[in-house]
Amino acid sequence: MSQSQQKDGNKGAGKGEAFVTAITPQSEDFSRWYLDVVRRAELADYTMVKGCMVIRPYGYAIWERIQHLLDARLKATGHVNAYFPLFIPESLLMKEADHVAGFAPEVAWVTHGGSEKLEERLAIRPTSEVIIGTLYAKWLQSWRDLPILINQWANVVRWEKVTRPFLRTTEFLWQEGHTAHETEAEAEEETLKILQVYKEFVETELAMPVIEGRKSDSEKFAGASKTYSIEALMGDGRALQAGTSHNLGQNFAKAFDIKFQGRDKVEQHAWTTSWGVSTRLIGGLIMVHGDDSGLVLPPNIAPYQVVIVPIPRGNWQETVLPPAQAIRDQLTAQGVRVMLDARDAYTPGWKFAEWELRGVPIRLEIGPKDIEKGQVVLARRDTREKQFVPMADLLPQVSQWLLDIQAGLLEKARQLREERSHYTESYEEFKALMAGARPGLIYAPWCDDAVVEAQVKTETQATIRNYPFTAPSAEGKACFVTGRPALVMACFAKAY
Repeated sequence: MSQSQQKDGNKGAGKGEAFVTAITPQSEDFSRWYLDVVRRAELADYTMVKGCMVIRPYGYAIWERIQHLLDARLKATGHVNAYFPLFIPESLLMKEADHVAGFAPEVAWVTHGGSEKLEERLAIRPTSEVIIGTLYAKWLQSWRDLPILINQWANVVRWEKVTRPFLRTTEFLWQEGHTAHETEAEAEEETLKILQVYKEFVETELAMPVIEGRKSDSEKFAGASKTYSIEALMGDGRALQAGTSHNLGQNFAKAFDIKFQGRDKVEQHAWTTSWGVSTRLIGGLIMVHGDDSGLVLPPNIAPYQVVIVPIPRGNWQETVLPPAQAIRDQLTAQGVRVMLDARDAYTPGWKFAEWELRGVPIRLEIGPKDIEKGQVVLARRDTREKQFVPMADLLPQVSQWLLDIQAGLLEKARQLREERSHYTESYEEFKALMAGARPGLIYAPWCDDAVVEAQVKTETQATIRNYPFTAPSAEGKACFVTGRPALVMACFAKAY
């Protein structure tokens, strides 16, 4: 928020002064800016348990929009919701060796029930493949029972050493889908189908452009045969893994005895998948679209698309408030999510600053003079454009602006990503780019060598985000690090 906005916002604010305060500029300290926005926009707050956040009502309203919109897409593809236990017996978790090795450092254990020590430790789920796999083994009998297409909305716990609200927390919310299939081809089709659902959802609703592709073996999910991801670029030039979809092959089916009688009467193991997105999408929203004044929310995901601020003059509760309420009702009837801020303890300037901080796409101002002229004032959060709009044109203007803002934010994010995307065949140039203040995405021909991959990570802090589906061919190219024949084009970045 600018100094002038801060001054205007604090006039007559009373106890609200503690809320509308300055935000660290992105250019000064992006990490501090992010935390300022999370706290001051009242998205989340810290608790007495390290790494565990409380998601406040406004932040949770964004998560509810994500749930609502994504859940509809998953159900449209034939998936159904269920719920599985939070606790996993230690012996069960240990059944899939690669899986437990990958998650062991992050597992939280329950050792006592009340004052009694448990005979077997219980893991608090870091993910649910093992508990769900055990149930699928119980339920699955024949090829006629396939496919099994189940999703759950749940919380998980991973004991993180370094945490940041929404991006990496000890406990977080997510959805995790788990499916079982008759053939390897069907499992691969499912894995890629969900990846495309995620891509379409994130780009359409969150206005975050993503790059879809396959993870390197070093970066794939523990126990998976193949992992695919969508990757987004944040405002500071770092990448964020926005969603993953895993083809588990028959690894978990063999570990947990998920078998069925095939069409040929021969017993065989199922082919399984798992996939998920989490509350880190909210962190991505903040970092892709936010500015020095706070949040900038895409209309499709915003809890409120329009905030109405009555301008109090004279007996405004009798002259201005009723028309404002009528406008609210008209917009609501058209499916617009509206907040009428009729609080009389705060000045209009304070309200402008607060709702700008919270990223509401459109602000509607109405005062006595506007009523006399049969108009309102509309202000866009993304471009700060303001217009006087006749009452008769209000509904179509709001509808058009909501479409324009949604499309404009996606295009702006795409342009920023293109500006910060680079191609190189030189490791020296790669290191120079990664040393920059906002390094962005770097595409390079790659030999697909895990040892060299670890070397690059150690020397530059960059990781392979994925092998993009739409990247240029690496055929005839030399690996930018080793000079050996390149096998694939890789996308590297520093990441959250």
